[in-house]
This record gives sequence, structure tokens and C-alpha cells, in this order.
Amino acid sequence: MVRDLVQSVDQDLVQPGGSGLGPACLRLDQGPRDTRTRTRTRPLGQTAEPPEPSRPEARPGTQRHQGPGPGLDLQTRPLNPQSPPDQRLDQGPRDTRTRTRTRTRTRPRGQTAEPPEPSRPEARPGTQRHQDQDQDQDQDQDMAQRPAAVSSSAARQPDFTHLNDLASDTAGGKVVFATDEWFAPAANLLKRDPPRFEASAFTEFGKWMDGWETRRKRIPGHDWCVVQLGVVGVVHGVDVDTSFFTGNHAPYMSVQGACLDAPPSLVLEGDRTGTAASDGQLEAVSKLRSETWRVLVPESGLNPGYADSCHNYFRVTCPDRITHLRLNMYPDGGVARFRVYGVGQRDWSSVPAHQEVDLVAMTNGGVCLGYSDAHFGHPRNMIGLGRAANMGDGWETARRLDRPKELKVDGRGILQVPGSEWAVLRLGHAGVISHVEVDTNHFRGNSPDWCRLEACSLTAGQESAAAAAAAWSSGSWKVLLPAQKLRPHHRHHYLEAELALKEAVTHVRLVIAPDGGVSRLRLWGRATPISSAPTPPTAVAPPSKL
Repeated sequence: MVRDLVQSVDQDLVQPGGSGLGPACLRLDQGPRDTRTRTRTRPLGQTAEPPEPSRPEARPGTQRHQGPGPGLDLQTRPLNPQSPPDQRLDQGPRDTRTRTRTRTRTRPRGQTAEPPEPSRPEARPGTQRHQDQDQDQDQDQDMAQRPAAVSSSAARQPDFTHLNDLASDTAGGKVVFATDEWFAPAANLLKRDPPRFEASAFTEFGKWMDGWETRRKRIPGHDWCVVQLGVVGVVHGVDVDTSFFTGNHAPYMSVQGACLDAPPSLVLEGDRTGTAASDGQLEAVSKLRSETWRVLVPESGLNPGYADSCHNYFRVTCPDRITHLRLNMYPDGGVARFRVYGVGQRDWSSVPAHQEVDLVAMTNGGVCLGYSDAHFGHPRNMIGLGRAANMGDGWETARRLDRPKELKVDGRGILQVPGSEWAVLRLGHAGVISHVEVDTNHFRGNSPDWCRLEACSLTAGQESAAAAAAAWSSGSWKVLLPAQKLRPHHRHHYLEAELALKEAVTHVRLVIAPDGGVSRLRLWGRATPISSAPTPPTAVAPPSKL
């Protein structure tokens, strides 16, 4: 009888819902563990065996051939073997606050205290949104977290990252030469989209990578490529992004630049994976003497492509106009993206006095100086080339939280709302605007209800003061285009007769209400003489309203 009692207590300890293990522990990679009942016989008087301590779950591999865990955007650093088991470099220490639980259970006389519950693995960001775990699991891990809470990289971004990317393939940038492109072609450097990782993607030449990666060099020299800017201008800074290159990134790099009178005849076509520069290409590129170009970024170390270190920013102080860049990797390796931030610079002496041009286009020197919100898309997208490729290729704000619970309109059908959003842009050249185009292409369910365009003329000193104080919402703005009702996914044109301002201006402010997206803004007009050009802008991104 005593033996039967011991067996009964042991079964209660190991069964789900008994006094031992409690609910079944879930493994995020395998699902529920086996909870079948086990019957053991012990000598009379021996206490119950404590359950085996839980082993920490294997983390998704961080080597490039394994890839990140499901849903992660970037690989995370491997655990430090000397760190406590609950410390993770991608999240920081886990929450160790005490949770108090009250349970009332009856144990047979003589049974020892309940063994401690085994630890349960915590959900990682980016895994399935709802895991079958305890009700008391912190629910904020299942939701999209606030940018300030998950990463401080945005706060560390230098001010030049708000300028235009002069080398992007969407702006016409292209790679015209590369010494080696064995694992991945150099053209990937200029893609507009962020780099991605596919753990199971391989080519006949090795692991597929979304960037530029050369073979392991076994000959003298180092690898380098030549980039032709899509928009000629002054470079203020670069970002050498090593995302996902964690064991194969280039350890060092440098950047050189030049302004060439005529573009070289070098052309790289087709898929270059698995290739290297031919003798003919090496001979042709040697005529550029790119090794003598001005050094914009001296030889500098690069961090590996983990989430907290992949962006390598370098400020450039060269005031000269640049048409081509040379990116050097020492000695070899990989880089995911090469962003070249600056301001376009057109030769206005070649533009006839009465010719109408788009004064705010990035190719003509237009640039965004400030904005109220850019939650889904930066305002600089509005002055890009051509029409927007999709909704992500425009300016889009978050939904304002001060919207009335019940919306009302005036006699013209314009919504009466308390707030609005704005973006300030500097023209490439002072001029008189005679034609405005506001394009809501692709914004079918999230276009603004109405827009208004204001303008003013600022000197270099006045612009610098306004930028330093982030005071773009105040000042001597004059109405250029009164409030106009907007239609979704539509190209709106406003001719000279509809514009209220006939004088030369240097800056414009687009106001939209209550929120939403605009894909393109075009300001056609005639350039007028100016005494001095404003200094390079300093754009500061405001915090999100979310």
C-alpha cells in the first residue's frame, strides 16, 4: 500500500497540471514537449526527485550560412560565453522583475515542498506573433515596439542622412567597374531597398548575399569599384552598410572622389556574379587614374553587419562637385549598401533665363530641410526622379491622434481638423513658381484630404538659424497655393492663375491635413539671380507622434 502511494505521488509530480512541472513548457522551435506519464519505484522514505533543470534553447545561428531566426531583419551577435545566460546582446538584459503567484494545493502527508518550476524560454522579437505560452508573458514582445525602445540607431544617425542619396539606382547611379564580383555583384550596393538575407539561398559560386562580396583574395592588391553618381553634387557623408556580413565583411575601406568632364565609357551589364575584371576592363579603368582621386574618407575600419553595428557613417567635408566615387575594400570581403548623402548641384549658367524648370527637383539641387512627421516615408522622396514606383516611394506620415471622433467638412468639402503635417524644402535655385504639381500616385486609401503650399525667401544666415532652432513652423511664410481638396491616386496640376504669389522665393513649405501621403511635388518656374547660396542644410528629424 505504501509503495502504491509513492507511485501515485510521483505520477502527480510529472503529469501536466500536477504539483510538479505545471503547464507543459513550449519550445519555440519544436512545439510542446512530451508530457507522457512516467511511473517510477523508489525505496520507502525517499523524497520525490526534483525535475531536471531546463536547458537554454538553442538560438538561431548567426553565421551567414545559417541565417537569423524567423522574421528577424538582421542577424544578432552570438552570446558572450562569459555573460549570464539571460543576457542577450540584441535586447539587453531580460526583465527580472518578480512575479507573484498564489496557488493552493494539497499534498499527501510527508511529501516534501514542491520542486521549483523550470524556467520557460522567453519569446524573441520577430517570432510568431502569438506563442502558446503562459498568460502572464509580457505582451509587448508580441507587438511592434516603439523605435526608441528597440534601437537607438536612429538617434545616432548624423544629420546628413536626411539629405538625398546621390548614388541610389533610383536616382540613376550605377557601378561602372569592379575588380571582383565572385559571390555577389557590386550593383547591389546602390539598391534603394534595405538589404535582406536568405539562409537557404546559394548560387553555383557560393552563398548568395544581397550586397557586393568578392572572393578571398590570394593575389597582391585589394578590391575596389567605381560608382557613377546619378545626381552630380556635393557629398556631405556616406554610409557603408555591412548588414548580414558578419563573418565576411570588409575590415577596412576608404572613399575617393573626382569630377570628370565626361563620363567614362565603362559599362557593366548583366549578372556579374562569379566574374572578375577582364584585362580589357583593367586597362580601360586605368585611364581614369582613380588611385589619384581626392580622398573623401581616409582608410577606416568597418564594423560587422549585426543589427547594432551595421551602419558605418563617415562625414565628408569636401566642398567640390563630385561625379564619380571610388570605394576601396581592404583587402577583400563584403559590403551590403553604399549610401552617398548630399545635395545636387546643377550648372545654372547653361539654363536659359526664360526656360521653366522644376526648381525643387533633387537633380536641380532641391533638398528637404525639415518636417513634422515621416513615420512611413521621408519627404525627400517627393523630389525624386520620375513618378513614384510605389507607395513607399513618397512622403507618408502617421495617422494623427488628435483627429475628431466624428469628422465634419465645410462648404467646399474640406475636412475641419485641428492639426496638420508639413515639410520644408529648399529650391535648387531661387525663382518664380508658375506651375505646381501635387501627385498622390499609389496613395489610394491614405492620401491627405487637402494641401496648402507656402513660400518665402531666406538668406543663408536665416536658413541656418531656422534649422538650428527647428523653427520651420513659424516665420514669414506667404501663401503660394491656397488650400486645395486632394483626390487619391491622382495627379493635381495648379497653373499660374491659381497661384497667389508672383515673386521669387527660395523655400517652400507643403502643408497636408490631417495626415497621409504625397508621392511627388513639382514646382515649375524660372530661375532668378541670387546673391549667395545657402550653406549646407542641417535637417533634424522630429520624434514620431506614436
